[in-house]
Amino acid sequence: MTSIYNKIVQAKAENQKLLAILLDPDKIVWETLNELISKINQSPATHIFVGGSLVFTSKIDELIIKLKENSDLPVLLFPGNPSQISDKADGILFLSLISGRNPDYLIEHQVQAAPLLRKTTLEVIPTGYILIESESETAVSRVSQTKPMDRTNHELVLATAQAGEMLGKKLIYLEAGSGAKFPVNPEIISKVKEALKIPLIVGGGIKTESQKIDAYRAGADMIVMGTAYESESSK
Repeated sequence: MTSIYNKIVQAKAENQKLLAILLDPDKIVWETLNELISKINQSPATHIFVGGSLVFTSKIDELIIKLKENSDLPVLLFPGNPSQISDKADGILFLSLISGRNPDYLIEHQVQAAPLLRKTTLEVIPTGYILIESESETAVSRVSQTKPMDRTNHELVLATAQAGEMLGKKLIYLEAGSGAKFPVNPEIISKVKEALKIPLIVGGGIKTESQKIDAYRAGADMIVMGTAYESESSK
């Protein structure tokens, strides 16, 4: 059985653009969940991400079970901390916030998560997570207590992405953050893309079809959009 990661790598090699829909468990309206899943199934989505910077609901397992019962798309955890780990998913983006210097998000949460993950069959995908400044405070910045990288300092962003790849990350994720005023600058995406051999994910602040296309053209292998995408695609 081909792993989720290998399929992402294959899509990159074939220049097939991927789309992940990010679902925050706290923002799920359970009464309309079936409709939401139907919209995802009818969209060009290739993956479903589940998680958030802070998640208070205890229904993560229930949400993932519902998703897998009604969709064939792979479900990947996108956790803000180890409490969001669920063995009901297919895999997990094992995130390390390499743009910040808070040790909790660089390694401590990962240390706490490792024994839990060893007890599951989740596919673990090491991911270098880089938060880019977007002229508004985002949940990631607030919760992690780290400053996003200057969106005009392309060389520092590039060096950080390269360091992540050299450290053995299998994916690099450029993130403007939930609620971002602006998505990641296409020029940054292009420079990082040119410097990496591993797949590049871009998310945060991408709300329209034109913004999605701009990110793809700049070199993103996968785009991550929130539930705003479904309402946009259903118009």
